[in-house]
Amino acid sequence: MAFRVLAAAAGGSATPVQDAIRAKVTAALAPVALEIVDDSASHAGHAHAAMGPGRAGAGAETHFKLRVVSAAFEGLPTVRRHRLVYGLLSDELKGPVHALNLDTKTPAEAGP
Repeated sequence: MAFRVLAAAAGGSATPVQDAIRAKVTAALAPVALEIVDDSASHAGHAHAAMGPGRAGAGAETHFKLRVVSAAFEGLPTVRRHRLVYGLLSDELKGPVHALNLDTKTPAEAGP
């Protein structure tokens, strides 16, 4: 429950992890499109989902799908794009986030 208490103290958001992801990705990559889907409920029965802070069984935010369209990805292969995003979210990946599903595109790749 400590995670939820800290989140509430930090501003009372019901989605503190998603908010942190959005803020960090937006600040670093200036995306022209950013979609964040919390897929935690789909993983509630998995082994990592034991009750406790940052666990799907506790209703916490643990699994996300991110679609990021940014000019910052120009000239970078997919692996480097993903490493860039993982680096931005290293604190979240050490804590509550168990998995990220990434779709990283340049504006030209994303199309109209």
